[in-house]
Amino acid sequence: MKINEYYRNAAYINLNGSLAALFPAATIMLANLFMFKNQKIMFLTIPFFLYSFFCFQLYLFKMKQSILISRNMCSRKEGNGHHSLFAARELLVFFVNTSSPKVLFYFPDGYLAGSISKYKGERNFDRKTFVLQNCHEKVLGFFRVRRKQNIIIEVFDEKKNYLGYFEKQRKRFRKSKKELLDPAGRYIGAVEGSSIFMDEKVFTQENRPIGRLRRGWMPLEWSELFPEPNTPVLSFTEVMSEKDKLLRMSFIVNEYFIER
Repeated sequence: MKINEYYRNAAYINLNGSLAALFPAATIMLANLFMFKNQKIMFLTIPFFLYSFFCFQLYLFKMKQSILISRNMCSRKEGNGHHSLFAARELLVFFVNTSSPKVLFYFPDGYLAGSISKYKGERNFDRKTFVLQNCHEKVLGFFRVRRKQNIIIEVFDEKKNYLGYFEKQRKRFRKSKKELLDPAGRYIGAVEGSSIFMDEKVFTQENRPIGRLRRGWMPLEWSELFPEPNTPVLSFTEVMSEKDKLLRMSFIVNEYFIER
């Protein structure tokens, strides 16, 4: 899926919301026409009509964005979507907040890189588990959430081999400590960020920054394909193995499916 298709799908979601809001308004109008016949009751339809109008305007806006992005992608010669999610140094992140929420990752050329969504599989494994897939829906890894006194996200590769875990320890005054640990529980890195705005940094065991997720710092040259300047960007400064990168991407699950 290309980024223009994401905006097109977002447009259809708003269109469905616009049409759904007309149903209770029509019900009130018909009930008043045949039963109550009271003009004051018609005022109850105003919020539904306003919401329907608002959603329809969003539908038009998103469709316009989708068409414009599609034209910009056609005018570009570079980029064919044949990339590796783990090899990418920079990814743009979108959260789809629907009945089945998911996180979508896009390459800067507008092609889908992969996604994180709720895993529905084996009963002894799928409880509060999320799956990372590439653009072809091939499984790349799993994240299993365990809530005790602290939040723990266990990381597994595509064969369900245990790689380590992310742990968030709650401190006082809304502060927390986020660490990355190997299968033996040894410290291998940390995640630090702001509780007010999105700016999460991933550090190595030597306290060297290797990854970052932040909003509001998207390069200007990407705006032809990503019109929203506040689109979060996930970046890595070093080359890592697939398993190391999978373990360090566990904080994305905490950021989107637990904290926000």
